[in-house]
Amino acid sequence: MKLELLARLADAGLRSIEVTSFVSPRWIPQLADADEVVAGLERRPGVSYAALVPNLAGYERFTGRGLDTLAFFVSASETHNRENVNRSVAEHLDRFAPVAERARADGVRLRCYVSTVCGCPYEGDVSLEAILALVRAVDALGAEDISLGDTIGVGTPDQVRRLVAAVAGVVPLERLVLHLHDTYGRALANVQAGFEEGVRRFDSALGGLGGCPYAPGASGNVATEDVVDLLERQGAATGVDLDALVETTAWLEALLGRDLPGRVYRARRGEARRERELRKKGKT
Repeated sequence: MKLELLARLADAGLRSIEVTSFVSPRWIPQLADADEVVAGLERRPGVSYAALVPNLAGYERFTGRGLDTLAFFVSASETHNRENVNRSVAEHLDRFAPVAERARADGVRLRCYVSTVCGCPYEGDVSLEAILALVRAVDALGAEDISLGDTIGVGTPDQVRRLVAAVAGVVPLERLVLHLHDTYGRALANVQAGFEEGVRRFDSALGGLGGCPYAPGASGNVATEDVVDLLERQGAATGVDLDALVETTAWLEALLGRDLPGRVYRARRGEARRERELRKKGKT
């Protein structure tokens, strides 16, 4: 299923795909198949493939697999970072430094997820100073892409605008990515705010899948279909086939046996149902 999903996403026109995470299967058994997934991956020309690597043990599994980008994560909130990886932010960065050094030597692109930038489930507000200090630290480690994550989906458009403007004063705007969860239904508005501030890359999840085990109540990332639809309607060429994405979401929903929350997908599904009903009544 995972390999077919990755192939469908690439065929739909997505050009940057995170395929798995080389984390301990003892902690996240759903990712115990990471090695098999990467081994079976059929690469598409022009598509960049990434995997999450938390430590040196993960890097040993990552290296030599032909993946383009190594992703790592750190929280701007001390408490969330401790809950997530059982160490402080400083300790986490120190532990990751040898991984970053090896990746740079091997010519691997580094991407860093900076989590809880709009709020923490344990601490509440996270100071802008802490976020900027962390961005400087991961920049020093060699992170070429820095993804700012609203992990629990509490951000607002004004907050996102201020955040992007401030971080763009530390690293070039073109290196920034926004990673926006939809817990309070504001993710798409926050995409719009980030786009207006000059961000051109957004993390997303098919159908709005996802969440965070260390952020109770947080919902998934903004739906890929919703982002594509929004940007295309504003004249931005994404290069992504929205119909193919919707078809893939329907396929995935059937496999999972549960409804997916993506708004564009649900709207398209409703439109298709109405058309079928009209055809049955002989009105089309």
